[in-house]
Amino acid sequence: MPITYRYLTHPQVLIDPETPVTEWSLNELGKRRVNTLSKSSVLIGTKLVVSSAETKAIETASPLAEALECQLEIRKHMHENDRSATGFLQPDEFETVADQFFAHPDQSVRGWETAQKAQSRIVAEVRECLCNHPNSDILFVGHGGVGTLLFCHLSGYPICREYDQGPGGGGCFFEFSGFNSRPRSHWQPLENLID
Repeated sequence: MPITYRYLTHPQVLIDPETPVTEWSLNELGKRRVNTLSKSSVLIGTKLVVSSAETKAIETASPLAEALECQLEIRKHMHENDRSATGFLQPDEFETVADQFFAHPDQSVRGWETAQKAQSRIVAEVRECLCNHPNSDILFVGHGGVGTLLFCHLSGYPICREYDQGPGGGGCFFEFSGFNSRPRSHWQPLENLID
């Protein structure tokens, strides 16, 4: 059987402007989607779940690792692009700044981490995991922004929001078999794993 690596973004979150974004939790829909995935057998064979240290990612990864009876490894450098300079932004403003983040990857937009720096960081984290755990199916659990930057790198595409997971609140995945192979498809909703 070929090795399968999957990158899964956390699903829908409880938006709370008074709480740091890194500490947001999954909302009820997000929890239900994770629960449905954890009760399926589709991820059987996964030997390691690797998660960002952000709360919403851990809340996605932990039930999956528990259901799979496999190790959960939390890596703090797998976090979403650093947006702490602005904190919470209203949705319309956020989308505008996110567009600029992808459109100008070598520039910091309003103090955000640059897309190029975030891409280098997520690529290095994933590469290190693959080197440390060769020949093991791995599920990476993270975020849409850096996940898109990883997708672009693996695909040989320039950084561009065109390759983002799209609207809907997250809970999407793509599969790949190594750093020398392109993703097997574009982003898909996690439900496509189960169907």
